[in-house]
Amino acid sequence: MDARPDGPVALDDARKRKIIVGVLTAMLLAALDQTIVAPAMTTIGQSLGHLQHLPWVISAYLVTATAVTPLYGKVADIYGRRPVIFFGVMLFMAASVVCALAPNLWVLIAGRALQGLGGGGLIALAQTVLGDLVPPKQRARYAAQISAVWATASVGGPLVGGVFAQHLHWSLIFWINLPIGVIALAMMYGPLKDLPFVPRPHRLDVPGAVLVVAATSLAMLALSIGRMTGDWGSATVLGLAAAAVVATALFGWRLATFAEPLIPLGVLRDRVVARGTCAIALGMAGFVGLTTIVPIYFETMNGVGPDVAAIGLIAMAAGTVIGAAVTGRVIPKLTRYRRPALFGHVLAIGSLVALAATVETRSFLLAETLLFLYGLGLGPIFPTGTVAVQNAVARHDLGAATGLLAFMRSLGAAAGVAILGAIVLGAGMGAEGGAGVGFAIEPIWFRWAFAAAALATLGALACLAAMPERPLRDSHEPPAPPG
Repeated sequence: MDARPDGPVALDDARKRKIIVGVLTAMLLAALDQTIVAPAMTTIGQSLGHLQHLPWVISAYLVTATAVTPLYGKVADIYGRRPVIFFGVMLFMAASVVCALAPNLWVLIAGRALQGLGGGGLIALAQTVLGDLVPPKQRARYAAQISAVWATASVGGPLVGGVFAQHLHWSLIFWINLPIGVIALAMMYGPLKDLPFVPRPHRLDVPGAVLVVAATSLAMLALSIGRMTGDWGSATVLGLAAAAVVATALFGWRLATFAEPLIPLGVLRDRVVARGTCAIALGMAGFVGLTTIVPIYFETMNGVGPDVAAIGLIAMAAGTVIGAAVTGRVIPKLTRYRRPALFGHVLAIGSLVALAATVETRSFLLAETLLFLYGLGLGPIFPTGTVAVQNAVARHDLGAATGLLAFMRSLGAAAGVAILGAIVLGAGMGAEGGAGVGFAIEPIWFRWAFAAAALATLGALACLAAMPERPLRDSHEPPAPPG
């Protein structure tokens, strides 16, 4: 346990930079593993067999990573950031070795689930550490760097995974995590000892943690099985969904009756936290859902290969990074700091509507331009939402609030992939894993998918517009009472 006075961070700029680079590298581990595996799926199937179960290589990670995210935030508030983030990185690295050495598909799936248990907390913990280092008013510029990490993973993961699988060996997509993890640990080892942290007499809500993991896992399993089979009305999918609803209701009861719930009720009731997390969840649903269907769109509608289709993702990710970076720099200078995100969402919605309306033109350049504008408009939500949520809570609740933010972000991403993937895959390619050029998909289904992404973005805009705009603190002092 790392005990430090709860005062200003006693770190010089050089040590702060080392921590920031370290936590962003740890975050890259988790983000990269959500994208690097997909291009190697066919090669893994040829090597290990059981092609019909291949999608679980991706789904196993997503299920466990999403489920444990809020738990990491609470544990970090109780025991400190350093031991918890080190545990997450080391568990992730150990699981990567299991995956790389897997003799069969079942061991690989188990290793991926174990990876999720380690990687699920890295994103929330990285954002929490950044919250410890700098006050809310200056935090937006680092939130932009977080968006850059996600964009790098979104673009670099598929490219690197494809090269490793095609020209070297698929196990390298897991071995590469070891040097990245060692770099992250080395960068953070010394400086993280100086982070401000005061041990408090907390009780970890174990039944609440079990319920939130169960509810999330059951919901994610329902989404994953529905997406993979295309049969959303099956007894398995409906049964899992019903069990998820029951577990969610029990978790809600636990929150209302336990003295120290996993997510403090004060955090949940805060209008900034509630609406900010919902805005980011809906924004991620559209963005990550589009990363699933955009390559398929270009391959089927424009007849290009996977390498050219990836350019569509690069343009969208580049727009997101630019939008987030510019917003992160101007937020400290603005009183009405929501405006870039509000105007940006209008641009993003307009771009998606235009994309849906021009599907049948089959213009690669037009689609590229509209995807770039969509990313440019969506980018501002990430620094804006993150900074607003962290600004709304006291330091001792920072981990819980940031964990909730990361949890909703992951849940939104999973829902977006399931819904947009079901629209396109269910229409033209059947169950997941059947994607490829040569399958006939009518333009109308891409139009519906782009419209669904626009609807999610519209929901994010509504949440953002309803979120109170409290002045950003320029210190780590407790926030003003909610208003």
